[in-house]
Amino acid sequence: MIMNPITNRQVLDLPIRESGAKNRNRIISGGALVVALAVLTVVLPFVTSGYVIYIANLLLVFTVLSLGMHIVIGEAGQFSLSHAAFYGLGIYTAGLLNNAFGLPLILNIIAGGLVAGLCGLAIGFLSLRMRDIYLALSTFAFGEAMQWIFLNWTPVTGGPNGLNFQPAHLFGFTFLSDKAAYPVVLILALVFVAATFVIHFSTLGRSFRAVRESEIAAAAVGIDVKRVKIFAFALSAFYAGAAGGLFTTFSTFIHPESLGFHTTILVLTMVVVGGIGSVSGAIGGAIVFGLISELLRQVPSYQEVIYGGILILFMMYLPRGIFSLIGRR
Repeated sequence: MIMNPITNRQVLDLPIRESGAKNRNRIISGGALVVALAVLTVVLPFVTSGYVIYIANLLLVFTVLSLGMHIVIGEAGQFSLSHAAFYGLGIYTAGLLNNAFGLPLILNIIAGGLVAGLCGLAIGFLSLRMRDIYLALSTFAFGEAMQWIFLNWTPVTGGPNGLNFQPAHLFGFTFLSDKAAYPVVLILALVFVAATFVIHFSTLGRSFRAVRESEIAAAAVGIDVKRVKIFAFALSAFYAGAAGGLFTTFSTFIHPESLGFHTTILVLTMVVVGGIGSVSGAIGGAIVFGLISELLRQVPSYQEVIYGGILILFMMYLPRGIFSLIGRR
């Protein structure tokens, strides 16, 4: 046996140190991205107004939506195509409660998240019996059924004419403009971002990723796989519903056509292109493709084709997402 001048303990520690350095680099890169975006969003209302602020509010909503899909797909590895339905449930729940009872904004957002979360809980039970393409098809069917309800339940949702909401209010202050709503939207979106990072590094996040990698191995180390999968769907749906409630902070109208399958594809593209399993990637993907969706607003017929093509290219040539390149550097 040839002895190395380095002690055995030091040799064994080298891979651990290298892995720790990589993790620290990823955390630093992700943290730097989030801090830079936070600084930009804070100073934005002081340097611009009008349509730009509306887009900023919309990007913050997309960020919460993207983080919700990140939890179920990126963290837990469960394929879901019903995110737009949960988003719509949050919008209609928050808007209808505001119209009927004039509840404060925070209560409307929580209610929207809870209603969507309960539906996500039911979808979570489906995940115990279905996997892969069968789970994707069942969640797709749920999303299409919900859009049919949004389009045809005219006395409640307004049907094909859409639904108008009263302006949201909080602590006696009514949000009559995008600029007035922006600070609240920003603060609540940052709360969801912080919560997602906490979940990612918590025991729950590790349980999610263990189930994603191998359900058999996760069960072998004592993780309740069924409970973890159900909770992932419920938590993801809560995020989407809360994002819908957040949308009613600055918008007073919703049309069912904006809650179709193309919205789910858009959010899925954000997560995949940003980087599956990366919180920072989900945030970056939401911002990049939120802006792209606005640029493509004039060609709605081609949006799904473009997003589908982008998904195919990234799954083939860059499956870890474009923001993984930043973390690698």
